[in-house]
Parts: sequence; structure tokens; C-alpha cells
Amino acid sequence: MSPVLEIRGGCGLLIVHCQLSMESATLAVMEALETEKEIGIELHSDKKVHNAWAMYDWANSAYNLVITSTIFPAYYTAITTVKDNGGKIVNDNVSFFGTTIKNSTLFDYGLATAYLIIAILSPILSSIADYKGNKKAFMQLFCYIGSLACCGLYFFDASTLELGIICSVLAAVGYCGSLVFYNAYLPEIALPHERDSVSAKGFSYGYIGSVLLQIICFVFVMKPEWFGIKDGTFAPRLSFLLVGIWWMLFAQIPFLKLPKGQPAQKHTEYSLLANGFHELQKVARQIKDMPVLKLYLGAFFLYSMGVQTVMLAAAIFGAKELGLPTSTLIGTILIIQLVAIAGAYLMAKLSERFGNLSVLLFVVFIWIAVCIGAYFTKTATEFYVVAAIVGLVMGGIQSLSRSTYSKLMPVTKDTASFFSFYDVTEKIAIVIGMFSFGFIEQITGSMRNSIISLIGFFAAGAIVLYFAILRSKAAKLANA
Repeated sequence: MSPVLEIRGGCGLLIVHCQLSMESATLAVMEALETEKEIGIELHSDKKVHNAWAMYDWANSAYNLVITSTIFPAYYTAITTVKDNGGKIVNDNVSFFGTTIKNSTLFDYGLATAYLIIAILSPILSSIADYKGNKKAFMQLFCYIGSLACCGLYFFDASTLELGIICSVLAAVGYCGSLVFYNAYLPEIALPHERDSVSAKGFSYGYIGSVLLQIICFVFVMKPEWFGIKDGTFAPRLSFLLVGIWWMLFAQIPFLKLPKGQPAQKHTEYSLLANGFHELQKVARQIKDMPVLKLYLGAFFLYSMGVQTVMLAAAIFGAKELGLPTSTLIGTILIIQLVAIAGAYLMAKLSERFGNLSVLLFVVFIWIAVCIGAYFTKTATEFYVVAAIVGLVMGGIQSLSRSTYSKLMPVTKDTASFFSFYDVTEKIAIVIGMFSFGFIEQITGSMRNSIISLIGFFAAGAIVLYFAILRSKAAKLANA
């Protein structure tokens, strides 16, 4: 029995059902399409557009892997850490614009700052994009900011710490900002019953593309002598440059194929900027009247604090707490990416059988187990086991979270405004998660203590998600 989306009432609220017949599923999809037609939305299932949309994940996921997860964190840790002859850390403090701070804490705070910036900007920009119908233009703007910032990291070394942090912050802003508008295309280009699989395709393309570039960069980093490279910093810096070029070039495929966007209803009584705030207020009022969506966003906010922090801090944790060499870290995270491809499709299939919310709850419990395992991890082998499990659930929870939101949100032309809420929820969660992780390490001296906070975030998310499931079942019985 497949999950399906049912349109309830005049507001177009999409509620996930897990036990409907195929006939009911077909009817619900037809009703959804009819509602979309009534408000002026024309949806077509075009596989070429789906593939082009997924190629943006292929383009920008190289940033997510090389810059946030592997080579940049390892390079950053190496050039900002002083070790004795035995490999023991003697000094891991750095001076940033005259302020002394732990290197890993500065890394965490830098990323938290980037996500805070985009959390403030994206609601305004996305509502303007809906108003003008030009979400592609904003997607392009942030893409170029991010890719050029990656290229700028080529000039980052021990003597240019401030430049490196600034470029890494701008790269994160570009990455996250472009995803607001990229995600907003999902309900516009895919039919309701296609969104789980199309979302999974995007993440899978992203993992494959990022792994390919990672392997190229890995060869430069680990075997510089093959290319006559003698400068130890050149290979990592070359990797950052390649990421920026890769991101910019492959992004041209979706930019050519994706539609410009459908403008929402214009309100002549508001200026362009004021209309953006008006649209945000309208979205807030709609979400307030959607109990399942409201609970889901609360759960998503809580467990995202943990998911994103684990992904962003894993490499530095392995380097500082376990003393793992760069080659081991890069190889491990490559394996995570490959496992995540299977995980994204596995979760999509499980959601068809058990429903999105139930599968998400199961995955959150796995994340709690991952954090507990990471806290007690002391050897490279144990790190590999934890990493393999992370890979399985990492792609699944991201892909399923995105598609679940696209199903629960109402049928609307304001897709960018609605996805800005989703994005802001995630970005504020990352700000809190990364700040908590860095702050706890700064005051206790150990990243292991920071993991305890992540367990709390996941547990709270599981509780709220459970209430969302109960509310969804109650709504189903009320409409039976």
C-alpha cells in the first residue's frame, strides 16, 4: 500500500496517508493536479527537466564534500595546529583579527555565521523571487558567489587565515542561498507522487558528482609527486579552485533547462521589498493553520541541529580526537558518500511502504545511536563503523525531509517563499547546533562533550515527530 497525498478542504493542505488503496492514491493525485490548475499552476512531468534539476546537486555537492567535509577541514586543521615530534597537539589556538580562539571553534563559528546570514536574507529574497517569478536569477546569483569564493580559497594559507575564513563563509552563503531556490523548484517540476524519487535523484546525483571530483582532488593531495608538486599546500588549494570551477560549469545545465519561475499574485499596494514581508506573513499564517506541517517543521528544526552538525564537524573530530591522518579521513568520507546514494533510494522506497513520517522517525532513532557510538569511539575501526551508518542515513534523511515538506505544503505559486521557511528552519538549526558544538568544546576542551548536546537535539526531534504522526493519523480518521 503506497503513501499518498490527499487534498483537504479549500486551502489545499497535503496530508500524508500510509494506507490508501491505489485507486484512492490515483484520485488524490488527480485532485491535487486539478487544484493546481484552478490557481494557475501548470505542472508537467518532464524527465529531462528532472535530470537537469538534479544536475545542480551534481554541481554544488562538490563544495559540500571537499570544502565542508574533507580536504578543507583537514587542510585547515593541519595549518592551524602545532604538534610535537610524537604527533601530539601542542597548540591549536589561532589569532583571528586579534582574538585568540581554538581553531575548531573558529571553524564552527564561521559556518554558524554563514548560516545565520542566509537565514536572515533568504526569506526576503525568496518572497521577492516568488513575486517577480525569477527564482532562477537568485539561484544563479548565489551559485556564482559560492563558486567564486571557493576559487578564492586557492590563496588561503597559514599567513592568510582571515581570508580563508571569509571565503569559506561566503562559499557557505552561496551554497545555502542557491539551495533555497533550487529546492523551491521541486513542487513546480514534479508531480506529487514523483517528489520522493526526484528528490532522491538529486541527492544521488550530488553524491556521484562530488565523489568523482573528490577522487581527482584526492589524487593531487595524496600523490603530489606524480605531478611534480613540491609545495605541500598547493594540492589542497588547487582542490578548492577545482571545486569552484566544477560548481560554476555544471550549474549551467540546470540554468539552461529550468523554467524561470511562475510569478505569484502581485499586490500593487506594497513596494517590492514590503511585498516580500507580506508574502512571508501570508506563509506564516498558512503554516499556523496546518497542524501536521507545523509539527513536522518543529521536528525538522530539532533533528537538523544534529544532522548538519555531525556532517560539518566529522572530519575535524576524526583529526583532533582520534588523530586520524588526512588520507584516512578523505577515504572514509568518500565511502560515506557512496553509501549515502543507496541510503537516499532506500528511504524513498521505505516511505512508499510505511509513510514518510514513520520512516523519518526510524531514521532519527538511528542518528541517536550514531551519536552515542561516536561519543565512545576511540579507534579508527570504530570510526569506520560509525561513518558507514552515517552514510546510510545521511542521504536518506535529507532527501526524505525535503520531499516530505513538498508534500505537506499546500498547492501554491509561492514555492520559494514556502521553501524559504523550510530553509530558514534548517539554517537556524545549524546556527544553534554548530554554535553549541563549538561553545561546549571551547569551555570543556573536548569535542566529545559536544556530542551529548546532539543526542538531546535528536531525542527532542523524535518526540515532536511522533506527535506529528499522531496528528496525521487523527486527521486521516477524521476524513475517513
